[in-house]
Amino acid sequence: MKSYKFILLSTSFGIALLAVSCQKSFLDVPVQGQATTATDPNLAVNLVTGVYNSLYNSEAFGGAGGDVHGISFIAATNIISDDADKGSTATDQPPLVDIDNFTTTPTNNFVAALWNGYYSGISRANQALAALATSSIDAKTKNQLIGEVRFIRGYYYFNLVRFFGKVPKVVRVPKDAQDANTDPAFQTRAPVDTIYNVITQDLLVALANLPLKAQAGVGHANKGAAQALLAKTYLYRKNWHQVQALTQEVINSGQYALVPDYTTIWRYVGNNNAESIFETQSGTFNNGDIAVGGYCTWQGPRVGGKGGWTDLGFGFDTPSQDLVNAYEAGDKRKASTIITVDNSGKHVGTVLYDGFRIPSSDSVQNLFYNYKAYASENKNVEPYLGNRDKKQKNLRLLRYADVLLMNAEAANELGQTAAAVTYLNMIRTRAGLPATKAASQADVRTAIWKERRIELAMEHDRFFDLVRTGRAAQVMQAAGKNFVAGKNELLPIPSLQIQLSGGQLDQNPGY
Repeated sequence: MKSYKFILLSTSFGIALLAVSCQKSFLDVPVQGQATTATDPNLAVNLVTGVYNSLYNSEAFGGAGGDVHGISFIAATNIISDDADKGSTATDQPPLVDIDNFTTTPTNNFVAALWNGYYSGISRANQALAALATSSIDAKTKNQLIGEVRFIRGYYYFNLVRFFGKVPKVVRVPKDAQDANTDPAFQTRAPVDTIYNVITQDLLVALANLPLKAQAGVGHANKGAAQALLAKTYLYRKNWHQVQALTQEVINSGQYALVPDYTTIWRYVGNNNAESIFETQSGTFNNGDIAVGGYCTWQGPRVGGKGGWTDLGFGFDTPSQDLVNAYEAGDKRKASTIITVDNSGKHVGTVLYDGFRIPSSDSVQNLFYNYKAYASENKNVEPYLGNRDKKQKNLRLLRYADVLLMNAEAANELGQTAAAVTYLNMIRTRAGLPATKAASQADVRTAIWKERRIELAMEHDRFFDLVRTGRAAQVMQAAGKNFVAGKNELLPIPSLQIQLSGGQLDQNPGY
């Protein structure tokens, strides 16, 4: 059977319903189930479940579909920013060193895993949408499932365009090998504006077909999630009127509220809380032992001797000293975001919320660790099934505080500075801080940017915020990084993808 030159969608991803032999790319097979979805609605539903499951892809821990939210995602969002350092030992994982130092090349395996993971997820979404089109499911259910899938596909493209800029626009399953090899959509990069239009259209469909959070079911994409992500899409396009309108709809919906205790947001007890707009679900859609592979293990404190093995993790993605210094005195969020290892010389150690004691700094590799990535192994505190690589950890991908800060930023840019300060101060009040002293539009803008950094610290947004506001070069160069303006705002296109496209994929500037 004819093979494809282009690897864009050729990663296999183990959906049992796709009867694909190990010798074939799934692109070699027509959409499975088109002849049976009319009589077997479960087929389409199971394919939608497969789309949700793609959120867990993590290449480094055995995920055949690349990396979506694992260490590659962590590196390209947190480690790359001024919020975090690579951590662990100095020489461990040189490709992560390159991402941290902006010396990444097109052969970086973590960058390649991101590309594969996101396009694998998009492939699942396209398969599910094709199956839903002919499914015998009742119209209301079908439209809701279509909305859920298009929300996730929109989310995938939103991250892809932030990672790589121009990317291929793949919104359908190819008919056959010839179609895959001749349609430029599969082998060339679409303009950034085109990709943002894909995201917008996906999210508009989702918004029109999804119920509110209270009716959607735990873990399912909902109307508020579509509104929030669409608002964030417009944030990157500086469409302030749309940002304000959409975030105000989320605020007015009555579905969300700030959680009084910030410390609980990323813990098991905080799963699907009032602030959660969309998060991954450990065990909800498949079984109890499903989660983002290695998310906690990669970032867990490296205990057991500075060069030795670990009790909790590998110690990557450590909060930077710059982030530590950025907190105001009395900010409650600091202790909830950063694990600070005892460095007093008294060998007291640091006790975590579940009672686990991290020894003093003489037996721990780094002084700071990401508290938001920690999940307990104490079964009396949180569920633990014995699999460190797949701890029961939900990732909060969208939350209400982000919506409030987006609304504040939009209001300020539209000249409504007093309204902006109101939402900004709601965030500060929960953190135990006094009202901002900023009053002018310029000062409030700076205050909102700083509040986004602190409120969403280690939550995978900081670097993108620096890029979209034009501050990346200034901030990263001040941090001593090898950041080159006009280049390092984006990751390189993986060299293997360019080769397999016959050179039809072009490279980002500077690489």
